[in-house]
Amino acid sequence: MPRFSVIVPAHQVQAYLPACLESVLSQSYPDFELIVVDDCSPDACGEVADEFAARDARVRVLHLPRNGGLGPARNAGMERAGGDYLVFLDGDDTLTAHALRAIADRIKETGEPDVLVYDYARTYWPGEAVRNQAAAHLTERGPAPFRLTDRPELLKLLMVAWNKTVRREFAEREGFTFPPGYYEDTPWTYPVLMTAESIATLDRVCVHYRQRRHGSILGTPSERHLDVFAQYDRVFAFLESDPELARWRPVLYRRMADHLTTVFTRPDRVPRRLRAEFLRRARVHCRRYRVPGAPAPRPVRLRHALLRLGLGRTWRTLRLASSLRRRTVKATARLLRAARALTLRAHYRVQRCLPLRDRAVFAAGGDRGHGCNPGALEEAFRDLAPHIRTAWAAAPAHHHTIPTGTRRLTPGTAAYWTALARSRYLVHNAAFDAGLVRREGQVLIQTQAGTPLKHMGLDLRERPAAAGRTDFARLLREAGSWDYVVSANRHSTLTWERVHPGRYTTLEYGQPRTDVFQRARPADVARLREALGIPQDTVAILYAPTHRDYRRTQRAALDLERVVTRLGPRFMVLARAHPRHGGPLAESAGRVLDVSGHPSVESLCLASDVLVTDYSALMFDYAGLDRPIVIHADEPEAYEAARGTYFDLGGFPPGAIVRDEDELIGVFAGGHWRGARSAQLRAAFRERFCPHDDGRAAERVVRRVVLGQTDLPPVAPLAERRPAPSAAAGLARAPLATVPQPAGPRTVTDSL
Repeated sequence: MPRFSVIVPAHQVQAYLPACLESVLSQSYPDFELIVVDDCSPDACGEVADEFAARDARVRVLHLPRNGGLGPARNAGMERAGGDYLVFLDGDDTLTAHALRAIADRIKETGEPDVLVYDYARTYWPGEAVRNQAAAHLTERGPAPFRLTDRPELLKLLMVAWNKTVRREFAEREGFTFPPGYYEDTPWTYPVLMTAESIATLDRVCVHYRQRRHGSILGTPSERHLDVFAQYDRVFAFLESDPELARWRPVLYRRMADHLTTVFTRPDRVPRRLRAEFLRRARVHCRRYRVPGAPAPRPVRLRHALLRLGLGRTWRTLRLASSLRRRTVKATARLLRAARALTLRAHYRVQRCLPLRDRAVFAAGGDRGHGCNPGALEEAFRDLAPHIRTAWAAAPAHHHTIPTGTRRLTPGTAAYWTALARSRYLVHNAAFDAGLVRREGQVLIQTQAGTPLKHMGLDLRERPAAAGRTDFARLLREAGSWDYVVSANRHSTLTWERVHPGRYTTLEYGQPRTDVFQRARPADVARLREALGIPQDTVAILYAPTHRDYRRTQRAALDLERVVTRLGPRFMVLARAHPRHGGPLAESAGRVLDVSGHPSVESLCLASDVLVTDYSALMFDYAGLDRPIVIHADEPEAYEAARGTYFDLGGFPPGAIVRDEDELIGVFAGGHWRGARSAQLRAAFRERFCPHDDGRAAERVVRRVVLGQTDLPPVAPLAERRPAPSAAAGLARAPLATVPQPAGPRTVTDSL
């Protein structure tokens, strides 16, 4: 008996069905059966399902003799299901990576509940994924499992079958089946939730709900949308069958009124010829099932009243007035923005005519907070050139990261443009503001964001997936305005001068942002670990993958919960998403802590004991710490084809290299991550890429550019540099507990 029966009805989804089935079969949790119900589809859905069944024994295909719709197709799948739990998935949707494992773990944690509710994200055809706005109701707070009376807010979630897994024995005992017609989920999900003795939630996106551009059932005008009335008749008939359920009538009336309002107001649902009929039937239903005094905000009560009274013309008049008001507000806002832009442009021109001042403006890409190479230079400006007043330009959300002695600027304000026009020094690690005009006497310092491993600048012309909408003409104009470019090593110097050609002077002085690594003391590291909640005698793994240009949606390549579970209690993971990831990398739970929102990656490096990354430039910084690095080089061919790298990472790695999750676990379990061969690889890597990172890179830049000195502090040899302290250094040398090793790592160990 499998743990899960995944039921997938398929009808006219031949373009999406392979991705749906592949998302199930590629799950890291293998204990399931996949039941594909071909609902007499006129396209190739049946053939696609048969092809998957031929290659994987877990796939079973049912070919129905006639089309019955989603409800009867799901019923047919349930009749043949043998799993402990039923998982429903529409043929054009997909499961997220490791979803079944997360669901199985949560079911086990909460004592085998009747129903587990999890989250979803809408995925749009351009590739954007937007998480459910009501996700807060899935927060795993309080005891679990529980009953619906303990968490009635669950009824505010989307009432569909595919965001829940239901215990098969419970569904069979209660006789739950799906009715025919549209909106078949409604008479299923409400009774299931109200009847369940035990419910649990999982605050994790497990389903990607595809928003098709054309052809979806609910997005096609049809008289079948009138089925919604019969479905709610079934819901209220179920309530009347059990007097104890009467308390849910006010809530369900409001949900019904909201649902009918949505169906009526969506132009892609009820045909124009049936709108009067829909409104008439909605009036009947609202009067039949209304419960006086049902609490609701005033606008909601107004909508419900108009629906109940059948005032269609009044409804349309109010909607027209509301639409007109919104359009007026938007047009006014556009005019105000245009007027403001013109005013700021004129203000900037006037300010450029005034004398320069001994001031410096710093910024980091994406209007982020104080940090990276500009942050290190800003500190050096304050220490070595106190006569230069410094300012940092960042979005207001990041102002708290700016030191108290530094002026805060918000991009786009008059103060910001005044500072750009009159400050002598401008420092950035990405592109300066598009409206900036370099004036005589200004000094522009480009620090870059790290040592380049992946292709950058003009090299992206041959990589359209990575280049995106890069304006190469602007890139060349930018490079032509720079006075200095800060470089960490010879590799960076040769690369930047080729991919960003200009007349600037290269300052090959080291990576300023790594200066803090050499200045840190044991007390500093201990304080950082305590602030992050890292227990003593724990090996903290910093997992920091880079952005993948060839993926429309980013995801973690590792199941971090499984990794720490296999490695044992003395390990934990700090998961940091790339800034372009658009959200957390993992759920913070147990010994996995998502630190994507932490303002300082340098602090995370100091607090950790080992770095696990793929193709991120962070490996070059971390090598200066002289701590172990493990490269998780998954999908190397895809990454090379889409982005390309400047040297073969497999031939010159900073430590152990693994290709998949099991190899990674094996490298840590066997101790190879901190072995002698790993140390030798790291030493060679440091010698090539960290020759100047001795803690004084920012000082050398300021002395040369601001103070005009040519006799700069000499670079300390690698052998004489003090390694940054590690709070878990003793544990890293201690013997590890025995962890079962998969068969794969032997080849990785040999390759070291």
